[in-house]
Amino acid sequence: MAVPKKKTSKSKRNKRKATWKRKATLEAQKALSLGKAVLSGRSSFVYPTDDEEEDS
Repeated sequence: MAVPKKKTSKSKRNKRKATWKRKATLEAQKALSLGKAVLSGRSSFVYPTDDEEEDS
């Protein structure tokens, strides 16, 4: 027979949400930093341009 599961406490729920949001914030900061570096020309990040795609 099915038995209801115990309720998750607010602190556990909030901790999980905080972890998820922190990971998302860090990834967003990395993406923004990379984008700024690429636009300013300071980056060693290599990305394909339209000319390179046509040659290969």
